Amino acid sequence: MTPKNKLGLFDLTMIVISLVIGMGIFRNPASVAATSGTSTVFFLLWVTGGVIALCGALTYAEIGLRLPAMGGYYKVFAECYHPAVGFTVNSLILISNAASLAVVALIGADYVSDLLFGKPSGTLFNTSIAIIAVAIFFFVNLLGLKTSSRTQNVLIILKVGLIILLIASVFKGVIVEPHGYETGSPLFTLADKDAISLFLISLIPVCFAYGGYQQTINFGGEVSKTRIIPKGIFIGIIIVVLLYLLINYAYTEVIGYDKMKNASAIGALLCEAWFGKAGAKVFDALMFISVLAYVNILLMSNPRVMFAMSKDKVFPSIFSYRHPKTEALVAGLATFSLIAIIVTFFGKGVDNILNFTMFLDSIGMSTSAATLFILRKRKQNEELVTGNWNKFTPILASFFVFSYFMIAVGVVIKDVQAALIGTGLLLFFLLLYYLFYFRKKD
Repeated sequence: MTPKNKLGLFDLTMIVISLVIGMGIFRNPASVAATSGTSTVFFLLWVTGGVIALCGALTYAEIGLRLPAMGGYYKVFAECYHPAVGFTVNSLILISNAASLAVVALIGADYVSDLLFGKPSGTLFNTSIAIIAVAIFFFVNLLGLKTSSRTQNVLIILKVGLIILLIASVFKGVIVEPHGYETGSPLFTLADKDAISLFLISLIPVCFAYGGYQQTINFGGEVSKTRIIPKGIFIGIIIVVLLYLLINYAYTEVIGYDKMKNASAIGALLCEAWFGKAGAKVFDALMFISVLAYVNILLMSNPRVMFAMSKDKVFPSIFSYRHPKTEALVAGLATFSLIAIIVTFFGKGVDNILNFTMFLDSIGMSTSAATLFILRKRKQNEELVTGNWNKFTPILASFFVFSYFMIAVGVVIKDVQAALIGTGLLLFFLLLYYLFYFRKKD
């Protein structure tokens, strides 16, 4: 790879933030408040999620150093366990990510519609906007990693600026009343369920709001210097944790803990504190920028997994093709974009079908983090791991693995059907591997 296409520390830090901060932080806290029982537990949940994320950041930082490769999230499963595990886990991730991209793009279209017309638009408008968003960033990524990375830097700076603006609403000294509530969403108190069950159930959306940074190791083979991997991941997560804690404080101050329970569009309410009735329009525009950042980062990350799988011969060889001039992963980029576009025609209801991904992500996070112990035992790339920052990584990794195992348990408690579907799909894709790729691999 040419030096001009390498990622620097700032680029990698922005990628980490992009992978973590999605749209959930603008609505998830309302559901967390509804199931946490008390405001003290509410903040304890976000602090706990931040601690788990920091443990995970240090864990994946060392994994990224010991196994710096393009499509690293596949490679850790394939090299530390078996290519069948890498194929199974990452095939499901690719499908769910493409579906998530489509759903988020359709949600972005809702914001555009509200901004332009002040009301929801029809299916044709929403699908068209979603497809245009995917197409734009398909072409941006065709221009190469540096172009897509610089574009992402601009988008994520705007997104962080939005969050800082919302946090600063506490200084306005106003209370904003919710305009509506999500009907049918759970509302629990300590009298309804025991404290441990409530904590586990509430921790699920918190940890998924903090998740995503593990995908940073997909760019491990494209950094200017390998040693920036731990720095980029750690700095990125620190920024995310601070932003999340501060914006949750703003929610409770501007809206109120009790009033924000299952309230709809809580992010827009903070914007309303600044701009009054025009706040909703401002929020629509800023949220669409947030959607564009999400679309671009998924188009950056996922073709790299397909590249690594192709190199391991568990995906067709065409996915390892790189454009001779821009080094873009043309086949993977085109395929992933096309799947996302096709899913847009099925609508946002796909998101409900994909509830099992919470269970799969928990299993994936815990098992991928556990590869640290295998890489350490092999003393893989020991010379790259310098300094004392990783002295306690095994302890932190153990805590991280246990935490995500407990989150998987929480998913079972909350939605056993989703867990069963996730387990069934894992077995199905494992069967596919042995039917189509096992003999080729050997």
